[in-house]
Parts: sequence; C-alpha cells; structure tokens
Amino acid sequence: MEKEKLQRLTEELITYTAKANDVYRDVREEGKEKDFYTEVKPFADQVREACDEWEAGMKGWMKETEFKHLFPEQIEQTAHNLSDVAVQAFFPKTSYKRFKSHVQSVEFILHNVKAEIARILS
Repeated sequence: MEKEKLQRLTEELITYTAKANDVYRDVREEGKEKDFYTEVKPFADQVREACDEWEAGMKGWMKETEFKHLFPEQIEQTAHNLSDVAVQAFFPKTSYKRFKSHVQSVEFILHNVKAEIARILS
C-alpha cells in the first residue's frame, strides 16, 4: 500500500475518533440511544472498513521500515479500540471512564503514527 494512502487513512481515523467522541457527548446529554440500523451500523461499518485497511497497510509497512516507538501490537489494538468506540459512542450507558480512556489511547497512537509517517516521508 502506498505511504500517502496510509497517511490519508490515519487522518481519516483521527476524524472518525473525533466524530465518535462528539456523538458520545451528544448521546449522553440527550440520554437516549441512536437507532442501530440507520445510525450505529453504517458508522461502525465505515470505521471498521477503514481500520482494517489501515491496520493491514501499517503492519505491512512496519515489516519493511523501522518505526520509532511504534509496534504492530499497538496498531492492532488501536484498530480494535477504534472499532469498539465507533459502536459504544451511540449508547449513553457506555462507561464514561472506559470510553474516554479508549478515545485517548486511540488518539495517542494515531498522532504518533501521523508523526512517524511524516518523519519517514520527509
């Protein structure tokens, strides 16, 4: 997979993370769940597809290039956590602490990946 595509996918995942965070905030304020088939599933499917593509591309790249402070396990966990967050965001009963912890973890790794890609491509 081309490196510029991984850069775009990383940005896309950062955007999805922010959107999930916004959805969660709104859902908690309203106190009611969103419709599963019209809102939750389409968003979760979009995020899962992007995560799968990003994870596969990153792990392939990591086999050929040495990344500082990043490991394949972190890529896997980030993709998994973001996929979970994309679903959990729509339910007000989701644990606030757990949700925020996952969001922070995902953001941290994605921003590290973004910085590493910029470093490697420059």
